[in-house]
Amino acid sequence: MKKELCIHAIECACQVCNARGMILHSDRGSQFTSADFRKSLARYEAVQSMGGTGRCCDNARMESFFATLKKEKLYQLQTGKIPMDKVKSVVFRYIMTYYNRERIYTANPGGLAPAMYRQAARGLAA
Repeated sequence: MKKELCIHAIECACQVCNARGMILHSDRGSQFTSADFRKSLARYEAVQSMGGTGRCCDNARMESFFATLKKEKLYQLQTGKIPMDKVKSVVFRYIMTYYNRERIYTANPGGLAPAMYRQAARGLAA
């Protein structure tokens, strides 16, 4: 993975929603420790979090998410035969529409999907 891909992903995510002050957890790959990537994070006032060396459990939630994405969506498609733009669109729609807004998430009270949980939490804080 190249740092440019990671920088582009951060910039795209910040254009979709206000992500100022986000906490971004990553491993210690060179793309995430590069000066250019850190400058990109600084533009969005993002806090970078990295797990310790050899601490595989730090990324358990993301590994679980990607396993879910693959099982529920990507393994159902012949992604090798679909244009990259179409695969990106499928992944984007899965995350932004289904996973964040509809899918039951057992770790949240009431099984709320992530977006609904955040909305409920904001209502409590107001």
